[in-house]
This record gives sequence, structure tokens and C-alpha cells, in this order.
Amino acid sequence: MYKIGWFSTGRDKAARDLLTVVQRGIALGEIEAEIAFVFYNRESGESQESDLFLKLVESYGMPLVCFSYRRFKADRGIPIIDLGESLPTWRLDYDREVMNRLRGFHADLCVLAGYMLIVGKEMCHRYNMINLHPAAPRGPKGTWQEVIWQLIDNQAEETGVMMHLVTPELDKGPPATYCTFPIRGNPFDRYWQEIEGHPLEEIKKRQGENNRLFKLIRKHGLAREFPLIIATIKAFSQGKVKIMAGKVVDAEGKPISGYNLTDEIDEQLKGAYKNELYLF
Repeated sequence: MYKIGWFSTGRDKAARDLLTVVQRGIALGEIEAEIAFVFYNRESGESQESDLFLKLVESYGMPLVCFSYRRFKADRGIPIIDLGESLPTWRLDYDREVMNRLRGFHADLCVLAGYMLIVGKEMCHRYNMINLHPAAPRGPKGTWQEVIWQLIDNQAEETGVMMHLVTPELDKGPPATYCTFPIRGNPFDRYWQEIEGHPLEEIKKRQGENNRLFKLIRKHGLAREFPLIIATIKAFSQGKVKIMAGKVVDAEGKPISGYNLTDEIDEQLKGAYKNELYLF
């Protein structure tokens, strides 16, 4: 049985919903895999959301490993700071302890599912890890907000969502799977027309994330995130895509620049749900 390692910070309902959807797919036989372990970088009592996530994992009977990042920092008297892309020694020590606690587990693929920590070099080399990025291959980098603003600024024709291999260089790992969608034509064109002739900084200042084009692009991208994660796990478990020697390859072991799941994701979005995406 193909084995999945699940890494999460469990900070919101979305983290629980994703685990539930994947577990349901496994139970129904739609996903030919099992979750070998859940690693959780919080512990009971840290927040209401963290407790809800813990209860969910326990209800599924999944092997659970908790190691509080907050407690690790507090025990060392380390203040909360923005680490950026360069990890200090103490932060790498945390990763080493995580790997130590996971020593008895095996996973063919590790999924970062709302895991809110940068992964250090040693962990990247230890596990085959994939993470979600809200853009198509060769698309904009950064947070989902930064991605959308860049798309608007560049007057892009399409965008997408991808799962990429986790590497020490933040958000720069090669694409594992992806899907794309147009941001021109119906229903986007009228909102492109609304901002025509207006500098990006003016739009940001006056409307910000309430801008209707911004919100519509986000809506379409968000609708594809869960389906892509699930379809990705399926593809890996079926051997359609693999990670070998740090490279993404197809079923025959040939290097690929990502496995295109656009048709499968579009098929899932057909019908009423897809129609809702075009109502704004």
C-alpha cells in the first residue's frame, strides 16, 4: 500500500476539511494509499483550532506525532520573528528533532497540508515532500495575494495551481502536478475592463483585495486547490508520477516538467459547482 506522510499546523477548518476529504477518498477506495502518520507541530491546548484538529486525527485512528514548535521556541527563549528564507541553527535543530521522532515511520510521499513552517535542507533531503503553490508552473512566486497582483499587473491570460517538490529554496521546487485555467473571457473580461487604464498601485490603494477581478481570480484558484491535492495523491499512488533522485518523473521514469491534471480537475468542477464559480 502506498504510504502518505501528512504534515500540518491544523490552524483552521480548511486543514480539517482537507484531511477529511482525503481520508474519505481512502475509505471509499478512490485513493489507493494510506496515511502512515500525521505530524503536527502543535499540541493540545495551544488553540481551539489545534484541539479540533487533534480530535479529528484521533477519531480516524491515524498514527499521530505531535511536537510543539511554540514550546520548542519558548524553552529556548526565542522571540517570534520572521525567518525569511534563511533558517538559523536553532530552527534546523527543530527539524532534526522532528526527523528523530518520525524515525519509526515510512512514507513514500509527504504532503505539506497547511504546514506553516519553512522546511530546512536536511528534511528536504530525507523525505519526498510536496507542497501547494497558487500559480501555474513558471508563474508568479510568493503568497496567493502576491501571485494575483502579479497576474493583474502582467495582464496575464491564464493561471493555475500546482503541487511542487519541496526544496531548500522556498517555493522554487520543480512542479509535480498542476492544473491551469483562463482568466480571460467570461466572466473575467468585464472586470479587466473595469481596471483598464488604472495603475496597479491605485487599485491596491482604493480597493485592495476587494477588487472584483482580484476576488474572482482567487475564487477560481481556491476552487481547484482541494481537487488538485486529491488528484495528485491519486496520481502518485497509481504510479503515474513519481519522485526519483530529487526529480519528478512519469510512469516510465522519464523526467517531466509536472503532470498535467487540468482535464481531470475541470471534469470534477463540471455541473452546478462550476456554474457557481461564474456567478459573481
